[in-house]
Order: sequence, then structure tokens, then C-alpha cells
Amino acid sequence: MTGEHDLNTLLASMDPVLAPETFVFVTIPSRQVPMGITAKMMLQEAEGTTLILTRAEAEAANLPYTFAARMVTLNVHSALDAVGFIARIATELAAHGMGVNPVAGYYHDHLFIPEDRADDAMRILRAFSA
Repeated sequence: MTGEHDLNTLLASMDPVLAPETFVFVTIPSRQVPMGITAKMMLQEAEGTTLILTRAEAEAANLPYTFAARMVTLNVHSALDAVGFIARIATELAAHGMGVNPVAGYYHDHLFIPEDRADDAMRILRAFSA
């Protein structure tokens, strides 16, 4: 199953959905995720392992974290090699003074937006399909 490549189709049909939870970024020095942690995303880097998990989960496990964010799922099946989709979105968010941390899954792209800018981000993202 392949995803969509056409930039105009991707932008017009992305149907952004805001997750209710607040997510945070955590780094741990080893590849061993603490027992009981269910990360939304895990990436192993040379310096340590990055986890994206809910703030509640990080606090319950007493893990130091940074970047409190809301997750926006773009509900269009974007191809992993689609050109310009995230670049176009990131450029528009940047024009409004907002950074974004994108994560690509097999079916969808997910944007981690500063927690206090979630409503602004949703308004901007919905404008693409208007």
C-alpha cells in the first residue's frame, strides 16, 4: 500500500487531529526503556535514546523532560518519499513564529507543536484544506 505523493492533494486532505494529551521529549542514556514506559516514539541516537511520551507518564516515572507539546496527526496517508509536504507545513508554521517537531509514521505524519500554540497550529493547518 503506497501513500499519496501529490503535494496539493496532501495539503487539501490532511485532516489534522489534535491529541488530547500533552507529550514531552525525554532522553535516557541507554537503550533500555524503563519498565512500564510506553513511548509514542523511540529513537536511538549515539548520545542516548530519545522517547516521546505523555507528560503524565514521564512525571509518574520521575523522568526529566523537555518540550511540552501537543501532537497533531495529519490524517492523510502520505508516501514516505512525498516531496515538500512537511516542508510546506513547517514553513507556514514558521511564518507564524512556531516551531514544529515532525515524526513520520508509515501511514501518517505527526507534528509535535508547542503546547501553548496548539489552537494556533490547528487554525493554520485547517486553512490548507479550506
